[in-house]
Amino acid sequence: MTSATHSTLFPRVPDTADAVLDGLDPEQREVATALRGPVCVLAGAGTGKTRAITHRIAYGVRAGILQPSSVLAVTFTNRAAGEMRGRLRQLGAGGVQARTFHSAALRQLQYFWPKAVGGDLPRLLERKVQLVAEAAARCGLRLDRNELRDVTSEIEWAKVTQTVPADYPAVVAKAQRDAPRDPAEVAKVYETYEELKRERTVIDFEDVLLLTVGILQDRHDIADHVRRQYQHFVVDEYQDVSPLQQRLLDLWLGDRDSLCVVGDVGQTIYSFTGATPDHLLNFRTRHPGATVVKLVRDYRSTPQVVHLANGLLAQATGRAAEHRLDLVSQRESGPEPAYVEYADEPAEAEGTARRIRDLIAAGVPAGEIAVLYRINAQSEVYEQALADAGVPYQLRGAERFFERPEVREAGVALRGAARAGGNDPLLDHTDGLPAEVRAVLSTKGWRGEPPAGSGAVRDRWESLAALVRLAEDFERAKPGATLSDLVAELDERAAAQHAPTVQGVTLASLHSAKGLEWDAVFLVGLTEGMMPITYAKTDEQIEEERRLLYVGVTRARLHLALSWSLSRSPGSRPGRRPTRFLNGLRPGSTAPGGRSAAGGPGGAGVWSGGGGARGAGGDGRPVVARRKSRGPARCRVCGRTLTDAGEMKLMRCDDCPSDMDEALYERLHDWRAVRAREIGQPAYCVFTDRTLTAIAEAVPATEGELAGIPGVGARKLGRFGAAVLDICAGGDGREAETEATDEV
Repeated sequence: MTSATHSTLFPRVPDTADAVLDGLDPEQREVATALRGPVCVLAGAGTGKTRAITHRIAYGVRAGILQPSSVLAVTFTNRAAGEMRGRLRQLGAGGVQARTFHSAALRQLQYFWPKAVGGDLPRLLERKVQLVAEAAARCGLRLDRNELRDVTSEIEWAKVTQTVPADYPAVVAKAQRDAPRDPAEVAKVYETYEELKRERTVIDFEDVLLLTVGILQDRHDIADHVRRQYQHFVVDEYQDVSPLQQRLLDLWLGDRDSLCVVGDVGQTIYSFTGATPDHLLNFRTRHPGATVVKLVRDYRSTPQVVHLANGLLAQATGRAAEHRLDLVSQRESGPEPAYVEYADEPAEAEGTARRIRDLIAAGVPAGEIAVLYRINAQSEVYEQALADAGVPYQLRGAERFFERPEVREAGVALRGAARAGGNDPLLDHTDGLPAEVRAVLSTKGWRGEPPAGSGAVRDRWESLAALVRLAEDFERAKPGATLSDLVAELDERAAAQHAPTVQGVTLASLHSAKGLEWDAVFLVGLTEGMMPITYAKTDEQIEEERRLLYVGVTRARLHLALSWSLSRSPGSRPGRRPTRFLNGLRPGSTAPGGRSAAGGPGGAGVWSGGGGARGAGGDGRPVVARRKSRGPARCRVCGRTLTDAGEMKLMRCDDCPSDMDEALYERLHDWRAVRAREIGQPAYCVFTDRTLTAIAEAVPATEGELAGIPGVGARKLGRFGAAVLDICAGGDGREAETEATDEV
């Protein structure tokens, strides 16, 4: 195609129904041609699910099997619905309705309200926050802006999960959900809010679904009208359906089964809003004869990125993990994901900015690069680092740090305190700049400990805590700095970040990155406490955090970097650990289960590395390290007493620097894989990852030195010792292994 009108922006409309199927892979074609009965499409990240379902609809329309006006395609965002409508037009199926659940329900409600209820539909409340504030005031509660936002979100969650005010406290307790206020108080505000709506004859966004459900349940004539209009349904992102949306879908369907759903339980990350993957997981139970198609050919990411993504979900637990999809990359090989450890957060941000600048210099457009983090409060240090590096950026899903309301309020308060100087009673009994800042920000909601749970209150605290840390770092860099100096620094930073951001690097939270993709993705701040987030307590919450990281990984097409920092600020104690989700995936780490007591994977229990012999016994056999019964094991780097079995195997803390020979580790790893296949046993039965790491750190030259490494017992020394020593000496281990076998 040479004409501009036949570019990817303006593709040629297929001439025939069969032409609609051109270019689809076998599984996508199976989806497109499965037009009878219930269909469940399990579609992994980057597998072309939107392409499959739009071609399915278009093929049905162009083949005369489906009438365009009888099809309703439902998704979750206006952006996704618009994209679907655009693709359908390009395929010659422009008359198909593609809408969000709320948009489709509102259209029906407006049409049927005069017949079902009479009069005009009540006014739709665009923003419910003000009415929630009035409800709280009636209940004698004063909520600040952030609490108000969180209580409003909680009311929305209650409504989409079909929880009435009276049941709210019990449901919250059963779900182990962190309520923004006492559940009884939230329930009272919720009940009063509903009363205010009735008094003022207004409805909210969730009422649109509830009222549509009510009308379709009570008026069979209206339900029949809707079912005559829409006879075929397609639901995208089905793993994100709420109980209320599922109820509406059931009413639309009636007793028919012309339904196609598309989803991926591995991308369920919105359960806190009421979404649940149960409907996707139970689809085949509800529809025993359903056609099930799995899309696993990943057209987005390189094999290296896909390998990491698969590895993340391979370690998952729970029901959703049983239905995970193993993706198969269809792209050419690319660079390995980079795992980067930094001393502190500023170093991590500066290092990330440098790597981004190098990518841009190498030809990667800034708009094809993203920095993804767990919470919005993490953005500030990256905004500053990118600004200092002269790299344009844009924030997605959040205000720029210095434009956030709480940061602006804090700036006003700090400026006022600086102007008052010693006359501000807030600053009495404070010593030093950080103490002054903490005193001022305590009036804006900052406390020494973070609030429990998530939401706006936590985000506000994180923003204020970032200012406190900035003050600490500023005083460390400029001893004797005053509050006025800090205010001037804040003004300069805010001004520096007002550079044009068109086509800039995207800064976004992991949640707001869902559905997007970039050539290069930097996943930052991957430490325990942030990933998984501190307030994720239950197994289900932890697994959702794992899926959130999976979503982040699968946003990358080619370049992927994962990083963490050992401390918050320069000079702080390096007490952080990288996220557990990367254990067994990043070089030098141990997979869950690789560490065990006697009888499990990893050999015969825990051995001390401090008392191993360095030679052979009198009978010529190697002397094996004996189990130590006295004296604590201590880290050979920092001297801390070790209690973790895996750390004792390495004789160092996981957080302490490793002097591992990475090339040797890779050779040992490859040899172990081959040897495990030969003997028909799991790889850990040869040596665990921890033991390989310990060998690569010690680089033993003799049997005695190898015997002194925990995890290398007499049996394994006799069976694999010669090969390991040969590999440590630079060989491949095969010849030594053959000689050892011949001797045996």
